[in-house]
Amino acid sequence: MSGLATPGEMPEVDAAAAVELVAEGMLMVDVREQDEWDAGHSPDAILVPLSELAERVAELPTGTRFLVVCHSGMRSLRATSMLRNGGRDAVNVVGGMIAWSGTGGAIVSSSST
Repeated sequence: MSGLATPGEMPEVDAAAAVELVAEGMLMVDVREQDEWDAGHSPDAILVPLSELAERVAELPTGTRFLVVCHSGMRSLRATSMLRNGGRDAVNVVGGMIAWSGTGGAIVSSSST
């Protein structure tokens, strides 16, 4: 996967790469809160708010790489670090949903799902 950080750094991809990876079937976990999700999210993402992540981590896959996204990339960076420390192969999406939508990533809202 191009665009990943070097060993010892937090693995991350830019939004354009994330759009391609999701189109290829990679899971994306959105760590924003419910109201942010309702306002607009990737139709292929699953919602696991950062505030619930510790309690819901068992819902996330082991042994497979997945993307983590938030609004601008800060919460997802924290979530990615936490998940990686717990043995998950999580990759941060730099720039979050702001960058995702800026690169043409699909967005749906709760009223359009």
